[in-house]
Amino acid sequence: MPPDTKKSVQADQCRAARALLGWSQDDLEREAGVAKKTIADFERGARTPYPRTLADIRSAFERAGLEVIDPNGGGAGVRWRENPANGGANEQPA
Repeated sequence: MPPDTKKSVQADQCRAARALLGWSQDDLEREAGVAKKTIADFERGARTPYPRTLADIRSAFERAGLEVIDPNGGGAGVRWRENPANGGANEQPA
């Protein structure tokens, strides 16, 4: 199923999500199918990718177990998705 292009991610969320996952820009390139140059330019504020590209990046983070928190008055962010099977504890790599 194609990613929802209404779902986006901000540059600082992208850097934070990669840090949580321990991913390099090369890793994100592979997981999201987005060129490394696009990722690098986005993270340093040199360009804003197309909505489809942002959705691909966000989807890669969500598949890896992160929740991307939209700016909603409380601020944007990223965190491990809660795992109901784990009593609501956050998922984290072993």
